[in-house]
Amino acid sequence: MASFDPPRLAPSEVVLMRAVWSLGRASARELHEASAEATGWSLSATRKTLDRMVEKGALRTQTVHGVKTFAAARPRLETLADLIRGFAVSLLGADRPPAAAAFVGTGLVTRDEVEELEALLRDEQTP
Repeated sequence: MASFDPPRLAPSEVVLMRAVWSLGRASARELHEASAEATGWSLSATRKTLDRMVEKGALRTQTVHGVKTFAAARPRLETLADLIRGFAVSLLGADRPPAAAAFVGTGLVTRDEVEELEALLRDEQTP
């Protein structure tokens, strides 16, 4: 079985992922409008970053009614688990990520999602 190496996302790319998770499948313009206050970018900078995220495997594209749209390549909680695990290990030097319950109240997860996120964080790799 091939190993899975989750895409590493820059903080600015995480801002766009939050817009994707909020909107679901959306055009570059829609994602730009949803994230412009946080990024301060031009539409062309947003498009360039979205294309880079597609190359990394974080997003996938589909043309809908002649418009290129973007959607998350993997479920939100799987991506969050990868980001949390990467942060804990690479930045904090932790041997394991923090408990998922630590993220309740942050807007990242609901109380109902804690158990699923906890299971994903326990896994060495998320398929």
